Amino acid sequence: MTNALLEIGGASKRFGGLLALSGVSVRILSGQIYGLIGPNGAGKTTFFNVITGLYQPDAGSFVLDGKPYSPSAPDKVAQAGIARTFQNIRLFGEMTALENVMVGRHVRTRQGVIGAILRHAAARREEAEIRERALSLLDLVGIAASAHRTARHLSYGDQRRLEIARALATEPLLLALDEPAAGMNATEKQGLRELLLRIRESGTTILLIEHDVKLVMGLCDRITVLDYGRVIAEGVPQDVQGNPAVIEAYLGMEHA
Repeated sequence: MTNALLEIGGASKRFGGLLALSGVSVRILSGQIYGLIGPNGAGKTTFFNVITGLYQPDAGSFVLDGKPYSPSAPDKVAQAGIARTFQNIRLFGEMTALENVMVGRHVRTRQGVIGAILRHAAARREEAEIRERALSLLDLVGIAASAHRTARHLSYGDQRRLEIARALATEPLLLALDEPAAGMNATEKQGLRELLLRIRESGTTILLIEHDVKLVMGLCDRITVLDYGRVIAEGVPQDVQGNPAVIEAYLGMEHA
């Protein structure tokens, strides 16, 4: 039986009088592409922000790779093995694509600040390894030819790919993607789908928030559907797609 990589039980988050998450539980197996969907205001991004340390949960249990996991801050989350992207692209615009990925890789460096200052042999060797790994990740996401272009001069789709490469540079157990297909045309979405399958094949588990339900249904192994901060359905795409509660959530009353 495949082991659970991430198990979250009863996650809750309140903002003043608003209960944004109410007892959300998710179990993601190693090697899965796991989808999280729901109408606007359903709590998807709040859930992402809780598990990646941007928000502190009010309740819930968290286990990552068989060990208790406390999403207390983004840097600790990255060290624990979860990397994420954002709805709004957050790159260093004046750095090259290669430099952006190398920055992501430094969360796994051994030499630290002193090594960077002294530039001794071990530090130089590690820097070369970081550069080589960054180049291989740019190749994986399909933008190796743009390694030395500044990030702000890349196309929108390539910026999305670069952000994924930078997240992968941290060597995550779980890659959490927040709306990666936002703003993409049909051709770019097909390229994204192929990329995510390659990433899964390379051994990285993926958690995907996405508004494009067709993309999610054709890509994910299992899906959780949120509505008003609660789980209304969970299962394989075929079961979720025909669930009356899901149909009502998307086609019924409008959500804020």
